[in-house]
Amino acid sequence: MDETDVIVVGAGPVGLTLAIDLGQRGVRCTLIEKKASPEFLPKMERCNARTMEIFRRMGLSKKIRTAGLDASVPMDVYVVLAMNEPPLLRLPYASVAQAQEEIARSQDASLPLEAYQLISQYTLEPLLKSVAEELPTVTVRYGCEFLSLRQDAHGVTARVLDDKGNTSEIRATYLVGCDGGASPVRKELGIKLRGEGNLLHLRQALYYSETLYDRIPIGDGPGRGRHYHVADGQATFLIMQDSTRHWTLHAVVERDEDMATQFEKAVGTPVDYTMLYVGQWRQNLLLADHYGAGRVFLAGDAAHLVIPTGGLGMNTGVGDAVDLGWKLAATLQGWGGPNLLASYEIERRQVGDRNVGASRYASLGRRKWRSQYRSNIRDATVEGQETRDNLARVADVEQRKTNEMIGAELGYRYVGSPVIMDEPGGPEHLFREYHPTTWPGARLPHIWLENGLAVQDLIGQGYTLLRLGRTSADDGKLAEAFAARGVPFTALDICEQKARDIYGYDLILLRPDMHVTWRGRKAPEDAAALVAMVTGH
Repeated sequence: MDETDVIVVGAGPVGLTLAIDLGQRGVRCTLIEKKASPEFLPKMERCNARTMEIFRRMGLSKKIRTAGLDASVPMDVYVVLAMNEPPLLRLPYASVAQAQEEIARSQDASLPLEAYQLISQYTLEPLLKSVAEELPTVTVRYGCEFLSLRQDAHGVTARVLDDKGNTSEIRATYLVGCDGGASPVRKELGIKLRGEGNLLHLRQALYYSETLYDRIPIGDGPGRGRHYHVADGQATFLIMQDSTRHWTLHAVVERDEDMATQFEKAVGTPVDYTMLYVGQWRQNLLLADHYGAGRVFLAGDAAHLVIPTGGLGMNTGVGDAVDLGWKLAATLQGWGGPNLLASYEIERRQVGDRNVGASRYASLGRRKWRSQYRSNIRDATVEGQETRDNLARVADVEQRKTNEMIGAELGYRYVGSPVIMDEPGGPEHLFREYHPTTWPGARLPHIWLENGLAVQDLIGQGYTLLRLGRTSADDGKLAEAFAARGVPFTALDICEQKARDIYGYDLILLRPDMHVTWRGRKAPEDAAALVAMVTGH
């Protein structure tokens, strides 16, 4: 029987991120995946700003940007009748290069440290796989199917099937199911998904065209952008992938072969292309009753399913992975108390619930403007023009709900966690607005220091106490209390008054995932009790 510390089931972006996080923390883990290798299929296509901050801390953001969409490519969103006709609506959005320039100029903590990055899942997965395989404590096993599990007081045993038809067992202290919406791990635990299922049945196809991107003739010049929503009554939606040569199309049609005709109608002008793949999918808004049981946990689509509106699927799963990763490492290394792993479900399920709600909000917005479609939309009549104008007017309000989710990306805050100091009240959770805060449970806002460094880049992999504005509030007792429990800890002095003014406190205690766990204007009255609480004891 093979033995390891953590078994990760499923090598999508979430499982790979978790394996890398564990491996970088020195935890032995075995990542198993039923597929023989990463597949060239259209799935997620954007890492949001918070995900890119996470990948930056893992040392991966530059690799991901190099592999993904060129930074100069526009990210505009269009509502069209076809790509060769003047658009009904254009929503301009910054390219990565423009967004990064804006971040470089920002001085008020209102922006993330990293801009989003368009990168297709079939590009991201092989990249993350190569990183995981380089880590000495990580074993990556493709062509290895999870069959069943049993757990006891000391660990979990997984029964697996290899690509030669042989069954074997792997023993670990913990197991994490990152194995998608149909999660066999979740089913083994008997955990149900609840919410709204099968809301809409669509087909999705992947195309390759050498010429389409360079020939998009929208308006008076090249109408290059990221998304093209076709107002045709069939929910048709064309997405540019990271190569600018691959495109995906979603539509409500009867047969797979109809997706070729649908692509040609959406483009509106003859182009050479190859249809590489056609599949079916259903829109769901579902949340697991629990994020695990005993020594087994769920992350990513195994725990929450959203409609892609707002880009909150894979990105929420990456948040799950980094929340769980450091807590597993802390527990295995002996300094994490029992409340630490218990806090995973408390913290991440509320985010899953909120993001299902954010996805619903965005999806309803898209449905609202699409409901303005009328069969006369192409007519060269007064009535036809009124239909076009009305649909564009409604879309100008409602489509923005899909593309502007900065509050959901950056502003989530863990409430009621047993490892975060409770402060009554707290800012409202907003989907589309981000207001920087150091309220306990929130992500540390990004600010630049006078030397050009970002505060986030100075935060280590253990707990960090920020001492702001030349304060003398801390007398070293926190360091003593962390050392007494064998917990990695650093005190960091940031003397610039600007940082103190923005963050609003003299002392801010951060967890390894850069979320605020306590703040104060003087040293804690009982440092040992605070350390016991934040480390799960």
